[in-house]
Amino acid sequence: MNVGLEHYLVVSVLLFCLGLLGVIVRRNLLVIYMSLELMLNAANLALVAFSRFSDTNSLDGQVFVFFIITVAAAEVSVGLALIVALYRRRQTAHVEDLTTLKL
Repeated sequence: MNVGLEHYLVVSVLLFCLGLLGVIVRRNLLVIYMSLELMLNAANLALVAFSRFSDTNSLDGQVFVFFIITVAAAEVSVGLALIVALYRRRQTAHVEDLTTLKL
């Protein structure tokens, strides 16, 4: 069986939809954050698949993915620090309990 571009894109769309469902349905900040990262990785998979199956055999998709992963690593460190700080301050990680950011 030959795996083509369509297969990669179907997996990418499924991962993106799963991440979107997690963002919409869940109310825990950590689960929402993991769902956002899942959506970002789905976009990375689509970029690599398009780059791999393009006629020009360029590495543009891989270069974009490299920069996206670099930015995502910085985002994870800042985002998790913010979530930990909010949890220490409010003793909760549920979104509905964090309606205001006043002290």
